[in-house]
Parts: sequence; structure tokens; C-alpha cells
Amino acid sequence: MASHHCHRDPWPQPGLTPERLQARRQLYAACAVCFVFMAGEVIGGYLAHSLAIMTDAAHLLADVGSMMGSLFSLWLSTRPATRTMTFGWHRSETLGALASVVSLWMVTGILLYLAFIRLLHSDYHIEGGAMLLTASIAVCANLLMAFVLHQAGPPHSHGARGAEYAPLEEEPGDPLPLGNTSVRAAFVHVLGDLLQSLGVLAASILIYFKPQYKVADPISTFLFSICALGSTAPTLRDVLRILMEGTPRSVGFEPVRDTLLSVPGVRATHELHLWALTLTYHVASAHLAIDAAADPETVLAEASARLYSRFGFSSCTLQVEQYQPEMAQCLRCQEPPQA
Repeated sequence: MASHHCHRDPWPQPGLTPERLQARRQLYAACAVCFVFMAGEVIGGYLAHSLAIMTDAAHLLADVGSMMGSLFSLWLSTRPATRTMTFGWHRSETLGALASVVSLWMVTGILLYLAFIRLLHSDYHIEGGAMLLTASIAVCANLLMAFVLHQAGPPHSHGARGAEYAPLEEEPGDPLPLGNTSVRAAFVHVLGDLLQSLGVLAASILIYFKPQYKVADPISTFLFSICALGSTAPTLRDVLRILMEGTPRSVGFEPVRDTLLSVPGVRATHELHLWALTLTYHVASAHLAIDAAADPETVLAEASARLYSRFGFSSCTLQVEQYQPEMAQCLRCQEPPQA
């Protein structure tokens, strides 16, 4: 019998890996900067009577929530699986992302209502100087957060798969670029905030030099609120896909099926299921119908190795059984239809 054991990787060491420790430090620093400047924008927006500044502060609130969710998920990921939480606590990251999106929607909805009231009634005053100062500080804050987050972590190997794995079609042994996915996601989000802050700064310059154009404040609030809500669409799409146990976007059903069928001795596959606990923690399970002459242990080892190396699954569960001709007519053994 082939020497094969079901656990390909060694038992993970307790605590965070060096890559995730670096990610946690970056997220702590960026979260602290974001929170301080968010509070400053709220105060500055109140003093300047500027809804555009408040809208930018709301976007920073979403950033704080997102980064705190990432930090919380990093902490939860160190907790072992239990008999109740058999997969561990990975999906807390997804729930945190959903809470961040909902909070942004609520705050943005209130700001849109206030902006609409201002467009109907022009009895408001904008303090151009306070608005310009606050918007300038917000741009500097976003530049500082981008600098903190734009630090590529050391490449990690494929040995211990976890929440950082980014499935790529690379040759064995090629390192994956960049570090933690939470840091990369936060960096992309901060870049979006920087563009919005630049827009608010442009509106504040206009109001400062041309106070009669104070309508630029509610108009920019509308524009940036739409941008803020639009930025949540990819996150919401990914969250719903994960919660609905959908196939990961980076993994196709047909490639996985064809890979399993290419294993020597495999005649058919059925009950193939692909889902994800997070954006990067992918799971697969399947039944493999093999020839009577094939060695089940060899087939299991080869099929598992191909799934891990080609698709980067974090967990694979394969059941090997002998092929029967009636499987071709069995309804439960048929492939699911296209969505």
C-alpha cells in the first residue's frame, strides 16, 4: 500500500505567521490613523457645515470598520476548530465585511437625505476656510494610510494553506506575490478614499474662493455618496457568494472536474462541491468512481495533490468508490446544470 496520509501539511504552529503578524501591525497603524482623522473630519465637517466632509468621514468610518473586521478575523483565525465550529472561525471575516457595508449604507442614506434638503432650501452657510483645512488634512491622512499599507510582505510558500492563499496558475515552487490579502484590500480601499478626498478638496477650494457656489457641497455629497455606495458592490457580491456557498470566483467547476478525471484510474466523478469560507479559503469535496484495478490510496493521493497544487484549496475531502455502470443513469451522479 502506498505510504499516504490524509494530512498533507504539518500541524500548524499556534499563533500568527510572520506574514500575518506584519499584516496585523500594518492594519493597527492604518486603523489608528484612519480613526483619528475620521474624528477630525467629523469635527471639521460640523464646524464647516459641510456635508461633503461628512460624506468623506463616513467613507473613513467604513474603512475603520473594514480594518477592525480584518484585525478581528486575524485574531479569530488563531483559534482552533471545535466540535461546534468544525471549520474554525474563518467566516467571521465575511460577516465583518457585511456589517461594514450595511453601516456605510445607513450613514450614506442619512447624508443623502440632508443633501437633498439643502438643494431644496438654500438657507445654509459653508465655512470655506474650515472646509478647506479639513479637506486638506483628509488628503494627507489618506496619503499616510496608503504609505503605511503599501509595504509588500515577504512571499509565502504553499506549505501551510490558510486565509492568505491567493490561487494562481503558477508553476510549483513559484512564490506568490505580496503579503496578506486584508492589507491589499485595505490599500485598494484607501486609494478610492484618496480620490474622493481630492474631489472634496476641489469643492472646498471652489467654495473658499467663490462662496456663492456653496451648492457644490450638496452636489459633491451626491456624487461621492454614489461612489461610496458603488464601491461596496464588489464586496457585497463576494459576501453574498460566500454566504450562499457559491463556487469561488477564481475556481471553475469544469477545470476541477477535468483535473479529477485526468487522474489515472478515475472513470467518473459526482457529488463535486466547491465553496469558500472566505475569499481565499476554498474547500472542495467529491466522489471519485475508479476502475476495479486501480489502487484507492494511490488515486486519493494523486487527486488530492493535483487539487492542492493547481487550485490552492485549503481543504479537500475525496471519497473513493468502485465504478458501477448504473452510475451513468443515476440522477444523483449527474453534473449540476449551468446557472
